[in-house]
Amino acid sequence: MYLGIDLGTSALKVILIDEDQNQLGEISIPFEVSRPQPLWSEQDPDLWWKALIKAIQFLKTKKSFYDLKGIGLSGQMHGAVLLDKNGKILRPAILWNDGRSGKECEELEEKEPDLKSITGNLAMPGFTAPKLLWTLKNEPEIFNQIHKVLLPKDFLRYKLSGEMISDRSDSAGTLWMDTAKRNWSDRMLSATHLSRDQMPRLVEGSDEGGALSPKLTREWGLSSPPVIAGGAGDNAAGAVGIGAVQPGNAFLSLGTSGVFFVVNPKFLPSPEQGAHAFCHCIPDSWHQMGVILSASSCLSWLSGVLNQKESELTEKLETLLFKPGNLTFLPYLSGERTPHNNPNAKGVFLGLKHDHGPLEMTQAVLEGVAYAFGDCQKVLLDAGAEIGDVSLIGGGSRSRLWGRILASVLNRPLHRHQGSELGPALGAARLAILATNQADLTENCSRPEISETLEPVQSHVPYYQAKQEQYRDLYQKLADFF
Repeated sequence: MYLGIDLGTSALKVILIDEDQNQLGEISIPFEVSRPQPLWSEQDPDLWWKALIKAIQFLKTKKSFYDLKGIGLSGQMHGAVLLDKNGKILRPAILWNDGRSGKECEELEEKEPDLKSITGNLAMPGFTAPKLLWTLKNEPEIFNQIHKVLLPKDFLRYKLSGEMISDRSDSAGTLWMDTAKRNWSDRMLSATHLSRDQMPRLVEGSDEGGALSPKLTREWGLSSPPVIAGGAGDNAAGAVGIGAVQPGNAFLSLGTSGVFFVVNPKFLPSPEQGAHAFCHCIPDSWHQMGVILSASSCLSWLSGVLNQKESELTEKLETLLFKPGNLTFLPYLSGERTPHNNPNAKGVFLGLKHDHGPLEMTQAVLEGVAYAFGDCQKVLLDAGAEIGDVSLIGGGSRSRLWGRILASVLNRPLHRHQGSELGPALGAARLAILATNQADLTENCSRPEISETLEPVQSHVPYYQAKQEQYRDLYQKLADFF
């Protein structure tokens, strides 16, 4: 049996699978994000650990749990968990969607002019390294106590095993790695006044990355300690879960944030346009991503404003004769990464009239998010990515209408898969299988069966292509007002 643990921004999800990857148990434990100041986004890491304990208590009701052989970890990327020499948490974790370190990004690129070539990325507030520069400047008493900096999922690994280890896919999102060499960069660490001693040991995601501690092995009622896989950042884990492990394999994740992900056989950086180039969680493989900071969270926001359930909003649209809308929405509720790298970007409705109501606003939100993905696609293609079949995953993928809009805006078919809702949790469990058994990658990381292929509505494609250009032009005209 194998556990897949996915530490998200709003919930911890844990699944239990057998050798044949049949799902035997699943639980999701929600928690809140703290926003004590504008642009800030934080969580107490103890919330994650308490959620995991609760999840394990539930799964221990399953008889199969006691045959547990391996544990895989996936998690929200870029977060900074700061520990002192005794393993004590020094402050709340600063999360991926925190925008406070904009000035520190500028300083970091000045301190290390080769940052983009070393890391394959721009310095963005979401990354880990600028957060540490901010801590140095604003909380020096905390910075001076730092013994280790861990990523969120690796804090759970530390609690499970007592070891401070990370994988290369997740660590590539810190800005402390030489991404081509798949190792820490002394130059990047020095630019933030840190050293290798303050970093965890690196392993590949499919390799062993510790084992459950003897104490927890006894408490969980297990006869021997399960292996803990190196694991992955949530996007790389999602790729493994959907079978995106070969060059050209791609997926579009329509979750709280949005990701357009494509696998590369080599390191292909193109940071100028906001594309991310990271290590994949399998050896000798890399990937590129376009990232939008608000995807399905835009629909969640609108549902709160209108006091209607998200499903009600989209179901009403589904029943209508679908055609492109004339209301434009910029989905920058948390700023934006690709292609703008602007934490101060704002959400905008353009074209509101008396006859616009909840349905028209909902459609504008769905289309606005699709245009943001269109920007990501352009950036990836311009960067040299070869995009093959694209899978559609994430909570928003449950909306068939949204999938049709995305397919039409991108002008490419999108595949929905059976079991795709398991996402990074399944990927983490698959990595546990690989780490425990040295199993075959292709055999154990195949693509789930396609449940439906959403084709572009060809009559809508020309309209959406023209609207995409208007969308890009709108941001440029409004950028000075943000």
